[in-house]
Amino acid sequence: MHQSALQGTLSAEEARRVALAAQGFGGGRDPTPSQWRRIAPVVARMGLLQIDSVNVLVRSHYLPVFSRLGAYSRAALDERAFAGGTKRALFEYWAHEASLLPLDFHPLMRWRMKRAAAGIGIYGGIVKFAADNPDYIRAVIAEIGRRGPLSASELDDPGTRSGPWWGWHKGKTALEYLFWTGEVTTSHRRGFERVYDLTERVIPAAIGSVATPDEADAIRALTLAGARAHGVATEIDIRDYFRLPVAETKLALAELVEAGDLEPVKVDGWKQPAYLATGAVIPKRLAPTALLSPFDPLVWHRPRTERIFDFHYRLEFYTPEPKRIFGYFVMPFLHRGRLEARVDLKADRAGGRLRVFGVFAEAGLRRTDDMIGALALELRHLADWLKLPEIRVEAETSLAVALREILCRVENRSTTMDMLHSSLRSE
Repeated sequence: MHQSALQGTLSAEEARRVALAAQGFGGGRDPTPSQWRRIAPVVARMGLLQIDSVNVLVRSHYLPVFSRLGAYSRAALDERAFAGGTKRALFEYWAHEASLLPLDFHPLMRWRMKRAAAGIGIYGGIVKFAADNPDYIRAVIAEIGRRGPLSASELDDPGTRSGPWWGWHKGKTALEYLFWTGEVTTSHRRGFERVYDLTERVIPAAIGSVATPDEADAIRALTLAGARAHGVATEIDIRDYFRLPVAETKLALAELVEAGDLEPVKVDGWKQPAYLATGAVIPKRLAPTALLSPFDPLVWHRPRTERIFDFHYRLEFYTPEPKRIFGYFVMPFLHRGRLEARVDLKADRAGGRLRVFGVFAEAGLRRTDDMIGALALELRHLADWLKLPEIRVEAETSLAVALREILCRVENRSTTMDMLHSSLRSE
C-alpha cells in the first residue's frame, strides 16, 4: 500500500499524496456516526481544530473531522472539548488562530502565554489596556475565582462597548488579556460566546503539573508537530501551522534535521526547499473525496494550496460582495485526491434545507460527470449529518443543473445512500 520516500527528491504527485496521508485523508468511513474513539486520532493527527465565528453552514471546527471521517457525533467532540474532569481531551488557545488543541499541547503553548504577559505577540490595544488597568485585571481574576465560570457580559462590572479593541467593553478586553497570558481559559462556550474559568480549574491536574519546557524545546516540538501534520512542507508552511516565530523556527528545523527527525528534500516544481518528516510514507494510491472547510488545515495556507493542488483560493466572506467571484461560504471540493471544484453553500436550519448557490469546476477539468456525481454524494452525506432533509440547488449553470438532476433521483430521506451510489454507477 505504501512506499518509502525517495532519497532527497519527490515528484509533485508524491508530495500531494504525502500531504493527504499526513492530514488523515483516505481512512474510510463507518456506516454509523463515529464516536470519540475514532475522532480522537483524527484530531491528534491534525494537531488542532481552528475556531471561527462564521456559521453559515456549521461552526468551522466541526468540518475538518467530517471531511476525514464522514458523519460523526458533534456532541462527542463537544464533550471532550468542554467537559470537566477526566473527560476533557482538548483545550482552547491561540495556535494557527484560535484553536482547539489536544491537552498534551498545553505545556508547549506556555512560552506563548509567557510572551503575552511580557507584551510580546499579543495585540497592542490589549496590552495597553492591561498596563493601564492592573487593578481591574486582578479584580476580574478574583471574581472568576469567587463566582466560577463567567462570560464577559456576566462580570459585575463589564463596562460598555467602548473599549480599546474591536469595540469590546472593558470586561471582554480584560478576559482576552488573561486568556492570552494563560491565567484563564475557556470553560465552555454558550453558543459561540466564550465562558472563562481559572486555568487550574479547567486543565486537568495531570497536564497542569507537567513541567513547562524551555521555550526553544517547546518551539522545536511544535515545529516537528507542524512538519508531521504536513508530511512534506517548506519552512514557511511549517511555521504557519502553529504561527511560530521566524528565527526560532529556522533554528528548530536545523536541529530537527541534525537529529534525524526531518529530511531536507527537493520537490519538483517547488521553488523553496522542503522538509520530509522522517518515517513519512508515500501511498502508492490515495484518492480521497471530501468537501473541505475554508479553515481546513489542508487548505488554510493559500500559497501551499496553490503549490500542491494548483488551486487558487481565498476566503470570500472576508471580501466585499462586489469583489466576490464564487460566493460567500465557498468550500473546496477534493475529488479523487485533487481539488477539482468549489461549491457555495448555506444551511437553512429553519427551513430544513442545504442551499447550493453555485458550483464551479476548475478550469481545465476535462470530465465533470464523475466529479459532479461524487459531489452529489458528498452533499447528501453533509445534509444528512446536519439533519437537513432537503438539498436545494439554486443556481442555473450547466453544472448546477447536472447536480440538481442527480440529486432529484433521491426523492426523499427514506432513499438510502446505496441507491444513489447505484444510480451513479449506472450512468
